Parts: sequence; C-alpha cells; structure tokens
Amino acid sequence: MPQPAAARLRKLPAASPDSIDFAPHEHAPLPMVGVAVDYPAGLKVEPHSHAQCQLLYAVQGVLEVRTRTSRWLVPPSKAVWLTPHVEHGLRMRGAVRVRSLLVNRELLAPAQRERLPAQDCVIGVSPLLRALITEVAHWPVDGQRGRRELLLVALLLEELGLPGEALFHLPWPASARLARVCEQLVAEPGDARLAEDWAAALGMSAKTFHRHFEKATGLGFGRWRQRARLLGSLPALLSGQPIVQVALQAGYESHSAYSLAFRSQMGMPPSAFAAQSRAAG
Repeated sequence: MPQPAAARLRKLPAASPDSIDFAPHEHAPLPMVGVAVDYPAGLKVEPHSHAQCQLLYAVQGVLEVRTRTSRWLVPPSKAVWLTPHVEHGLRMRGAVRVRSLLVNRELLAPAQRERLPAQDCVIGVSPLLRALITEVAHWPVDGQRGRRELLLVALLLEELGLPGEALFHLPWPASARLARVCEQLVAEPGDARLAEDWAAALGMSAKTFHRHFEKATGLGFGRWRQRARLLGSLPALLSGQPIVQVALQAGYESHSAYSLAFRSQMGMPPSAFAAQSRAAG
C-alpha cells in the first residue's frame, strides 16, 4: 500500500544540498519530478545548481532564494522559478515546508517548452497550482508516465506559463562595493543613511553613486531600499506580529507609513496580504 504523503516527507536538519540525492531526478522517466522537505527556522542551504529548471515553493513559511544577482523572499502565495544551471542558495525565514519541482525540458513537447518562463522569476501560486505542486512533489522519482500523470504535468505547465511577478524580486549588484551597501541595508533596515552618505563612504559623488546603483540593480536607490524593507518585513508580518511592531522593525517610523508603502507596492494593506498568505498556506 502506498504511504500517505505525510509519511513520505523527509525532514532534513542539514544545511547542505548534498543531504538530498538529486541524481535519480536527472534520469527520471517523467518530465517533472519533485522533492518535499520540511526545514527548521534559520537553516541555510549552501549554493548549488541543477541541470533542469526548478520551481521552489514554500507551502508554509517565507523562503529566501539567493543567486549572484538576485534575492527573492516569497510567501506561500508565490514561488520562485529558476532556469537550468543557476547557482542558488536558500535561507529559511522561520520554519519552512518546501515543495520543489525539477522540470526536464528535453522530455517536453516543443509547445510545452515554450510555455516555461524564459528567465528566473516569481510566479503567483493559485489554489490550483498549489494543489498540483503538492501532488507532483510527492510522486516517486521512478514513477510511470501514465495518462493521469501526463495530464497533470500538462496542466501544471499551463499554470507556470502565467506572467511573472516583479515585486518579490530584489535585484542584487555584482559590484562588491555596492553589494556591501545592500547587505547592510538588508541587515539593518532602520539604517537611515541617505544615498549621499553612502556615496561619501564609497568615495564618489552622489550623482555617480545613483548612476552606478541604478545601472547595477535596475532600480533607483530609494525604490530599492523600500522594496528591501517591505520584503524583509514579510516573515514578521506572516508570523502574526502586530503591524506597528513589524513597521518599526522594517525601518518605518509608524504603522501608517509602513501601511502606505506596503499598499503602494503590494496593492493591498499588510493585514490583507497576511490573511491571503495564511490562507494560501
């Protein structure tokens, strides 16, 4: 008798991707296979890569995905899509239940390949997509290519073809000097130093700093910092902390300032976003 999904779940305390043997996934008969893992709060998975496309989704908790040029912080209503061979590390913002799918493009029909996102991005997770991800993540790696499996893969690919979402993407500069500025702003969201202050610290004019920062990230300094603060606030917001406390931790002076910035970026108040994310999880 097949084991129930909960019994098949693997719980890994280790921080290395080597804790999961992905070799069988490289040669699976199905075009899409998955892994279901529960991670403890704060655990980091060291940088690694896969030969296939990968979808990373947390059914619970906030997952941080890091590449050389990007950071994503995604709640249970979103997932991160990575193209093949992209080196990435993970950090668990709280206890996180991850459902990861690997997609072998070579086993897909040409029309299905074209549906896949062409670049790394965030994908909105509808209730249908969540159910499909959860189902496929528990398939055995050596599962058969039956009619049901292929129909579910086809439906899942249709859902993955929806437009990506930019709001949960934090572009990261390749320049080591600018990256240090970004690391400080993420680590200390209340750091109120202006662009002029950072420019002076780096020995350049404010105009040069702004130009280099926008060229490196695609965002102006102020917009980048606002997005970093809002994304960094998500774990506390989704854990149920009072919004005024979340606002102060995120570097805002008041509940109203945080709520205004949150609504302008996310299209809804923080309380509504938290309720939506909890419902998705």
